[in-house]
Amino acid sequence: MNPLPGLARHSLLALQFFTRIPITGRLAAWVGFSPSLMRRSAAHFPGVGWVVGTAAAAVFALLIALLGFGLAAAAVAAVFSTAASVWLTGAFHEDGLADCADALGGSAGRDQALGIMKDSRIGSYGAVALVLALALKCALLVLLAERGGFALAALALLVAHVLSRLMPLLLMRALPYVGEAGGSKSKPLADAVSWGGVCAGVAWTAPALALLGWLLGAGALLAVVALPVLALLYMLRLLRRRLQGFTGDTLGATQQVCELAAYLALAINASSRSLW
Repeated sequence: MNPLPGLARHSLLALQFFTRIPITGRLAAWVGFSPSLMRRSAAHFPGVGWVVGTAAAAVFALLIALLGFGLAAAAVAAVFSTAASVWLTGAFHEDGLADCADALGGSAGRDQALGIMKDSRIGSYGAVALVLALALKCALLVLLAERGGFALAALALLVAHVLSRLMPLLLMRALPYVGEAGGSKSKPLADAVSWGGVCAGVAWTAPALALLGWLLGAGALLAVVALPVLALLYMLRLLRRRLQGFTGDTLGATQQVCELAAYLALAINASSRSLW
């Protein structure tokens, strides 16, 4: 049996679920929808990262080409590329970060924290977390452009978006789902993430890491894997202790934290030799 049609359907369903890219008409009918398809589409989260990361990197490179090679131009490009990724995903992961910060920022117990995550309003912890995360993302992209060249910042956008979307798969495999079964969009994804699905996610991620290693060397590759893994371990420990599991919001928060960790790792390892 040819596996390519199934692979395409699962990839398109993941793209439909996690971005604003329209999958409509006959294509949507061919892709279909079911809890089983949603579970299988989870393996293709890093594939969505290829789309979002490529779009963000393209916006960054275009703005640099139009504005010139300077730090002010890099700051403008960083803001616009971040805005492009937020628009393309509908702020899906940023919303999860805000809800997770509101729920876990204080000393709320498990049940109260889960209730806070269901509240659509944003609180002080969530607002502060969003501002800090977006500001840090833009600042790190400018730092990357300063230390390693503008191409490094564009490469970082691609790699970080892909790699950071692998980490929620590992979280889903390690912890049970504790959100509300009837009202959560993430429940179909959370029922069963197999090791085969994790391996498929790794397969999506490997080319981005190979590209990074080829351009920057083994040291940068090791750092950009190690720091997001440490961020993932922190999230695992936090969620196991506070919630005894994960919710859809915590998946978004994990993606955001690991994305920032990837930028930070590259900034620390950026050499004086420019890519551009």
